[in-house]
Amino acid sequence: MLEMLQRKHPVEDLQPVVTADELREAQRAVREVYVDEKVRRYLTQIVHNTRKADDLALGGSPRASIALFRCAQAIAAISGRDYVQPDDVKRVAAPVLTHRLILKPESRLRKVSVAQLLDEIVEEVPVPMLANQPA
Repeated sequence: MLEMLQRKHPVEDLQPVVTADELREAQRAVREVYVDEKVRRYLTQIVHNTRKADDLALGGSPRASIALFRCAQAIAAISGRDYVQPDDVKRVAAPVLTHRLILKPESRLRKVSVAQLLDEIVEEVPVPMLANQPA
């Protein structure tokens, strides 16, 4: 492996799969995905509850909320919808938040994991009921 990488790295041979314009258009399309106020409150409550968790030294920041918001929009778009469902938020909560949360040392000693704690936080927040989804 070291011989193979001595003079050239495989990354040097990568070719783009989309143009910069296509990427910007995808980002614009994601920003247009509708997020109901109830889903916004649900999302922010999850992040807020990470800040109150006894086992965490550091909970989610405002940037974590923004990342969760955008990723939920992206999952909805990838799923062919122009609106976010609470399940989209649940689906991306762990990948978006886990690395942003810091356990207290004593929690680590008790074998608490961030993933387990985040699952509990998400399950404790009531899922909003949405009457009608936008067309």
